[in-house]
Amino acid sequence: MSHHFRIRVPSSCLPVPVPGALLDARLFTARKHNHLARASVAAASPSRARRHHRQRPRATAGQEMEQGGKAALGWAARDATGVLSPYSFSRRVQSDDDVTIKVLYCGICHTDLHVIKNDWGNAMYPVVPGHEIVGVVENVGPGVTKFKAGDTVGVGYFVDSCRSCECCAKGHENYCAGVVHTSNGVDRARGGAVTLGGFSDVIVVRENYVVRVPDGLALDRTAPLLCAGVTVYSPMMRHGLNEAGKHLGVVGLGGLGHVAVKFGKAFGMKVTVISTSPSKRQEAIDHLGADEFLVSRDPDQMKAATGTMDGIIDTVSAWHPIAPLLALLKPMGQMVVVGVPSKPLELPVYAIVPGGKGVAGNSVGSVGDCQAMLEFAGKHGIGAEVEVIKMDYVNTALERLEKNDVRYRFVIDVAASLGAAA
Repeated sequence: MSHHFRIRVPSSCLPVPVPGALLDARLFTARKHNHLARASVAAASPSRARRHHRQRPRATAGQEMEQGGKAALGWAARDATGVLSPYSFSRRVQSDDDVTIKVLYCGICHTDLHVIKNDWGNAMYPVVPGHEIVGVVENVGPGVTKFKAGDTVGVGYFVDSCRSCECCAKGHENYCAGVVHTSNGVDRARGGAVTLGGFSDVIVVRENYVVRVPDGLALDRTAPLLCAGVTVYSPMMRHGLNEAGKHLGVVGLGGLGHVAVKFGKAFGMKVTVISTSPSKRQEAIDHLGADEFLVSRDPDQMKAATGTMDGIIDTVSAWHPIAPLLALLKPMGQMVVVGVPSKPLELPVYAIVPGGKGVAGNSVGSVGDCQAMLEFAGKHGIGAEVEVIKMDYVNTALERLEKNDVRYRFVIDVAASLGAAA
C-alpha cells in the first residue's frame, strides 16, 4: 500500500473556491473534465501563445456601454500578454438591493496575474482585474438597509452566490458552487455578462456581498485584507488557532504570511515563522513581531521544534515537502493549507495517523468572516504592509509581482490616479 497521497492543485490562488476539508484520498481530486483539471493542464502548458481563451458569453457589441448603466473607467487586459490599458465600459443598472461604490483603493493579488495571463485557461477578455476593493458608497438602491451614501466599504473575492444551497444557507458563500467572482466571473444580474473588477473607478454590488470598513483603519493597508487577510483569519477562527497562549507556525512570509503573523500576535499566541530564507529572520521578529524563526532547510532547527506547535498556517504556493512541517505539530494539531502549489504535494500517512494530526484546506472566507476580520483588524490596528502605486504603474507592478519583488502587497490608489492615467 502506498504511504503517500499525491495531491494535484492549480497555481498559487484558486480560480474557483475549494471547500476546506481534511486531506484524504478525495482532497483536491479533480475529475477529468472539471475546472480544476483544466486549470492544472493550462498551468503546465509550455506556451501561453497556444492557449485559447473563452469568448465572452454575450456579444461584445454594446455590452461595454449598457444603456442606463453608470459610465466607468478601468484598466483591462485584452489578451494573454496580460498588458493592461485604459478601458471604458458601464456598470450594470443599479437594482433595488445594489450598492454603487466609488473605488478608492484596490490591491493586486497573484490571482489577478494568473487571470490576465490566462494561466488557468478561463480568461474572458477584456479582463478588468481586482478583488481587494475599498471605496465609498455613492448611492444605494431603495431596498438597501445596511449602507448609505458616504459609508466606507469593502468588496472581496466574490460578489454573488446562488443564495439557495447548503453552503449559502450556513453562511459559507465562499464554497458555493455558483459563486460569482468579482473579476472574470459571470454576472447573473446582468444576463451573463462578465464581471469587471476593482481596477476601475466604480463598481455596483449587491449589498449582501459588501462589508463595512471600521473607522480608523488606513484604507490603503486595508485593501489586501479583503483577500489575504480573510484567507488566513477564517481558518484560524475555524480551527481554534485564535486562543491566547497557543503556539502557531506560519509557513512563508509573503502577502498572506505576514498578515497571519499579525493576527496570531493580536490573538495572544506564540508565533513562529517557518521559511527557507534565513534573511527574513530580522524582518519576521523585529518588524512583524514573531517570537521565533525557523529555517526549514536546517534539520537541526526543525528537529529542535518537533512537536511544539498547536497549529500551522501554510501560505506557500511553491512546491515544498510537508512531512517536516507536520512533525512540528503537537498530537492532534492542525495544519491549514491556504497556498496552492502547481505541482503535487505528497502527504505521508505516517506523518498524520500516529499523532491524530489533520490537514485542511481553506479558500478565502465568507462575507461574515470578512466583516469579523475587519472588525478585529480595526480593534487591533492591523493592516497589510503595502507599496501604494498609481494606475499608470500597474504593468510594472505586475511584472515585479511575477518576480516576487514586492513587500508585501501592491495597492493601487485608484481615486487619485485613474483619471489622469487614462
